[in-house]
Amino acid sequence: MILNGPNLNLLGTRQPEVYGATTLADIEVMCRDAAKSLGVTLEFAQSNHEGMLIDQIHAAKSSQDGIILNAGAYTHTSVAIMDAIASVELPVVEVHLSNIHARETFRHKSYIAPVALGQICGFGATGYILALHALKEHISSS
Repeated sequence: MILNGPNLNLLGTRQPEVYGATTLADIEVMCRDAAKSLGVTLEFAQSNHEGMLIDQIHAAKSSQDGIILNAGAYTHTSVAIMDAIASVELPVVEVHLSNIHARETFRHKSYIAPVALGQICGFGATGYILALHALKEHISSS
């Protein structure tokens, strides 16, 4: 599952100097193409609502092998999303388009990182493809 958080539906028009011109629909196409070549299937979802993201994480426990998560700003604020990830015991790769560690200080803290398999940030849309490869490799070797 690839799960995207708040404001990512505005990619392509929202601060393109930070997030680029690639839309979320473009990222979905890229990910589905990469998944096909890896022989995996994807569910792709986005929500601006914390509770909806948590519901998606909970539902993934019974239907997914892992999660690629760009929690957007919730990365830096949501203990509830962190707890949901810890509760489902699925491997999660945290993704960010920008390098959160090179931005404002408040973005340096991730509540997702302690419960994630790993974090990929700063590579734009390519980060999702890197995460897909990393998650597939992890699941295959487990």
